[in-house]
Amino acid sequence: MEVMSGKNNSCCLNNGDVVEKMKRLGRLSCRKIWKVGKEDKRRVIHSLKVGISLSLVSLLYLMEPLFKGIGENAIWAVMTVVVVLEFTTGATLYKGLNRGLGTLLAGLLAFLIERIANESSHIFHAAFIGTAVFLVGAVTTYMRFFSHIKKNYDYGVVIFLLTFNLITVSSYRVDSVLKIAHERFYTITIGCGICLLMSLFIFPIWSGEDLHLSTVAKFDGLAKSIEACINEYFSNDNINQQEEKVRKNSMEMEDPIYKGYKAVLDSKSSDETLALYASWEPRYLKSCSWQQYVKLGTVLRHFGYTIVALHGCLQTEIKTPQSVRVLFKDPCNRLAREVTKTLKELSDSIRNRRKYCPEIPSTHVHEALQDLIDALKSQPRLFLSTNSNTNILLALATLATSQKSGKDVLVSLPSVNNDDPARLGLSHDLMLKEGDKKILRPTLSKNGITSLEFLEALPFAAFASLLVEIVARLDLVVEQVVELGRVAQFKEYSHDDVVINVSCDNNPRVESEFPSAHAAAD
Repeated sequence: MEVMSGKNNSCCLNNGDVVEKMKRLGRLSCRKIWKVGKEDKRRVIHSLKVGISLSLVSLLYLMEPLFKGIGENAIWAVMTVVVVLEFTTGATLYKGLNRGLGTLLAGLLAFLIERIANESSHIFHAAFIGTAVFLVGAVTTYMRFFSHIKKNYDYGVVIFLLTFNLITVSSYRVDSVLKIAHERFYTITIGCGICLLMSLFIFPIWSGEDLHLSTVAKFDGLAKSIEACINEYFSNDNINQQEEKVRKNSMEMEDPIYKGYKAVLDSKSSDETLALYASWEPRYLKSCSWQQYVKLGTVLRHFGYTIVALHGCLQTEIKTPQSVRVLFKDPCNRLAREVTKTLKELSDSIRNRRKYCPEIPSTHVHEALQDLIDALKSQPRLFLSTNSNTNILLALATLATSQKSGKDVLVSLPSVNNDDPARLGLSHDLMLKEGDKKILRPTLSKNGITSLEFLEALPFAAFASLLVEIVARLDLVVEQVVELGRVAQFKEYSHDDVVINVSCDNNPRVESEFPSAHAAAD
């Protein structure tokens, strides 16, 4: 009895665990559904539009008069809605017009071939259809390799090829195939019309607007990444704590620096797709500025690669001492502040569709760059090594490795056998004969210590050089933004424009677009 009771208790516990897991799964599912809708409310709108469209085309089956007029071919309208109705208006227009045009051209060509084949004998009829299918299939498939056709009309070409083969081959055995083709064309037209109506006039979602806003978000993300990089590099925290923080962020993929530039690096495919769909939208047919958005996205990706390298400086094994970093904290902070300020101003100009005036920001950026260069020149011992110091950098690197492992390792330098030890900055008592080789013991002379300082400053030299590279690539970004304003016919810049800039202490303040220009005028 006790054994049976234990089994019953075990079963009850297992059932309780299953119920608890089901409840937990239900809660997680609800949270996920809510999160997806909260991230972009247009997803809910699009889902409702698809549901309404499917309900409308279902009336072709449900209503008796419509079904008698169209028949079982009404299913093609349902298939058209499922395939054609996309998230954005441009994507729906692209697929809808391609599908309609491809079906129409295929039907006309199949009708022409059918008329010619009917005038011939039964044997020649089959040969003619086979030859026509071969030629049209080969030529159509070859045309898909043309870049312009593949980019803009590939879907329509596929529909053309499919419809042509269905009609032409079926016509050899079925007498009423042309009538069926007409009915299918009508139903496809009805489906495309419902899709275009829902997409154009009921809460339209424009691909061009998505491309515009995603470009603005790229500038904001890059600015945040640079700010986070500089703040973390010159943080007063212990270097070991910084290393632990970087490792934790990289493992969890929650690093704000990574999140800022990730969207830029992954944007190539989405930019080209949105630009293609935007070219089909009526509101963007005049300017054709989508090409310039793609070019700007390419330049921003190259700019983002430099920030990736800057982020890598935070994760190097050789760390520059905090005492060295402090010497250059102010000029680096000023340069980063001017660069991020310029990025935010570029973002504001695109967001407001206003032409960008680059003169004043460019002047401040290059002034901050000159301050950093002057600060680097003020510490020549850290960055300008003599020839003798340079000769023993390899030895110093090996010594550092041996000290890290805790072993008393001798460093062999066979390439300097004929050099004078004094010229290398090494005392004679450090050089011992062992066979035909001279051995350097892990003891540093005065010049060796100087070279060690130079070695420790090398990571910061890389960090500073990347900041200079960011400024150089920023000029290319500004040029593309100016060109975008010209091509897209943005409104002219006015000093009366007011925007909200965020200062380094995260306190928003309202000021003119280029406050430094007004200060200079005063």
